[in-house]
Amino acid sequence: MKKSASLYLSAREASAELAISPATLYAYVSRGLIRSEPGADPRSRRYRAEDVRALKERRTPPPEPRGLRSFDADLPVLDTAVSTITEDGPVYRGVNCIALAEADTLEHAATLLWDATEVDPFAADNCPAVSEAMAAVAAATREAPPIDRTIAVLALAAGADPQAFTRAADGRALVGGRIARLVVATMLDVVPSAAPLHLQIANRWAPGQPDAPDLIRRALVLLADHELNASTFTVRCAASTGLNLYDATIAGLAALKGPRHGGAGVLAAQWVRNLAEGDVAALIRERVALGERFAGFGHGVYRRGDPRAYALLQALARAGAPPRFTVEVPAKVLEATGEFANIDYALAVLTRTLKLPPGSELPLFAMARTIGWIAHAAEQLRGGGLIRPRARYVGPAPASARVSRSAG
Repeated sequence: MKKSASLYLSAREASAELAISPATLYAYVSRGLIRSEPGADPRSRRYRAEDVRALKERRTPPPEPRGLRSFDADLPVLDTAVSTITEDGPVYRGVNCIALAEADTLEHAATLLWDATEVDPFAADNCPAVSEAMAAVAAATREAPPIDRTIAVLALAAGADPQAFTRAADGRALVGGRIARLVVATMLDVVPSAAPLHLQIANRWAPGQPDAPDLIRRALVLLADHELNASTFTVRCAASTGLNLYDATIAGLAALKGPRHGGAGVLAAQWVRNLAEGDVAALIRERVALGERFAGFGHGVYRRGDPRAYALLQALARAGAPPRFTVEVPAKVLEATGEFANIDYALAVLTRTLKLPPGSELPLFAMARTIGWIAHAAEQLRGGGLIRPRARYVGPAPASARVSRSAG
């Protein structure tokens, strides 16, 4: 019930939030401004909370939704059935990812996000083809960062896949499975395999560590999608031009590299290394006094803490990670700054606990988020619309207008 309450409002709640009569609410529904669905009682209906609040934003500046931060109301808003964000964590097609991460794999999260019900994208025989050119590029870029190597290989991958441009939903899901396996293999610098993705990562980066497979599995599921973040919106814009899923994934990887997005994990890892020794409270006070920010803390969406971060930190604590990182640092930073730990911090603690290769935070993030990018790209291709926002011009007036004004 808690999950439904965060996504839907009753007629009375929706009317009260908008300060309108039920009759006006029904008029908004009939005009398509607010979506409604049958409630538990067939005689009642429930209304999408995000639609109600979006409409309220147009009329008056509203208070921030409980537990979530608002973005600029002028930013583009797209309809999606893939995922949404609630104060209890991201929801993947109606399933909270925090609960999903307790036992499920990234492959299962993918079939859910891709709405793949008729085919198995991760069947043993659905491995990507690797052409001679792809193998040569992978070898030539072996010393390059994993993200850059993967972008280079993906640029040739569509040419090696006869179904790269399929328009069938099942076909796209199968392409998605091949892309996911190719991305993981290229990031790890291994041959594509049908083995579970989290086991491939654990065997390559954390061999012999008994807790690694489960912790990596959890992290991958938690990171699989996060609605319309910067990289996912980039993917949707690219997909709206009609390109294939391989190229759409390249767009996401390029956007993820930015230090204000996926690159934040690398900065958080540096901060975790700095905290390895010494008095935590003193180190935090010093940074606060210098006016420095804490990488891995605060979030543009969650006001009361990133549920994904705390789910992963709790799993790390159960696996024996030092309380210094799982409990003490988050508590001390919150006390000093009012900012909660986010998934970048939890990911940095994960990589330190498992002794993963330096800089592995970003590749791990990318391997997981590839799943969400494919889901959103496929949805955008299915809808067929070209994303073309308009700009609000704030530059100098045209020369003719300036001349006419001065003449007057």
